[in-house]
Amino acid sequence: MKRPIALLAGLALLATACGGTTRSDVAAQRSAAPAASTAPAAADPNAPIKPGLKIAFLPKQVNNPYFTIANRDGVAAAKEFGGEGKEVGPSEASASSQVSYINTLIQQKQDAIVISANDPNAVVPALKQAMAAGIKVVSYDSDTAQDGRNVFVNQASAEDLGRTQVQLLAGQLGHKGKIAVLSATPNATNQNTWIEFMKDELTKPEYKDMELVKVAYGNDDDQKSFTETQGLLRSYPDLAGIISPTTVGIAAAARYLSDSDFKGKVKLTGLGTPNQLRAFVKDGTIEGFELWNPGDLGYLAGWAAAALASGQITGAEGERFKAGRLGEYTVGAGGEVLLGKPTVFDAQNIDDFDF
Repeated sequence: MKRPIALLAGLALLATACGGTTRSDVAAQRSAAPAASTAPAAADPNAPIKPGLKIAFLPKQVNNPYFTIANRDGVAAAKEFGGEGKEVGPSEASASSQVSYINTLIQQKQDAIVISANDPNAVVPALKQAMAAGIKVVSYDSDTAQDGRNVFVNQASAEDLGRTQVQLLAGQLGHKGKIAVLSATPNATNQNTWIEFMKDELTKPEYKDMELVKVAYGNDDDQKSFTETQGLLRSYPDLAGIISPTTVGIAAAARYLSDSDFKGKVKLTGLGTPNQLRAFVKDGTIEGFELWNPGDLGYLAGWAAAALASGQITGAEGERFKAGRLGEYTVGAGGEVLLGKPTVFDAQNIDDFDF
């Protein structure tokens, strides 16, 4: 992958397709939830990575291009520290679809589970059983309630992601027009948190001529997202723009727009991967979109899992650990580890990236 040095440094130093609760709901859960009782009393930052660690990556759904990239690099991280990584998961992103996989991973005595939660609460009882069995839990991309994991590897600040998507679309629209959001599942933690910040951003004076008319849900399913895009444009023929903060949704929306009379008239932005959206940028369907590097996200989550399983960190604020080629990271409040700010991809830079 070719990347400008400054951009690579930005991604690395600041180390979310992407498919709920609001930010305030998550904050309330975190403030009310104690740290996981299975965590050791103190971290040993000098402890070596244990050999032969077994790390399982459990995405919202398998065969999703976003998670394929993230988990590929997570498995690569496991190989770097002498462990064994694998991806398992459901084919559909429903609230309880991950529970049976967690139960199986407990039986397999994995050392760590790295999960992107379809629902912040539905998976918690099973994850608590995993932690009680000595398995470390890292959430990534989409968080669980705090008592269901040790560490959350967040792709970027939720506030940055929510506000910058509105800012990007507003610039394309001249700060005027009706807009809609095409989200993933109604309960996806990250999606709903970003949308809350989008709504708050839209209350600022510079957006007085923009109106959010609808939040639609494609359930991270290609065909449903395609149909929801069609439905939005039928219901709001004067729609000016769409934000789709999910890799499946933005690709489906772009496919619909590219072959319709709305191409070039309805602006589309959100979160996607360069390889997935390159053709739509080049044919004018999309002016610009943004994302973090999903490979880096999975890679960081893998190293965080190893640090937990080796006793280097417990998930307490201020603890530090090394994450291979990405360098050193610090655990923040609520056990959060932040990857970095989103990158905008457009016709000028999209060919510099290959993921």
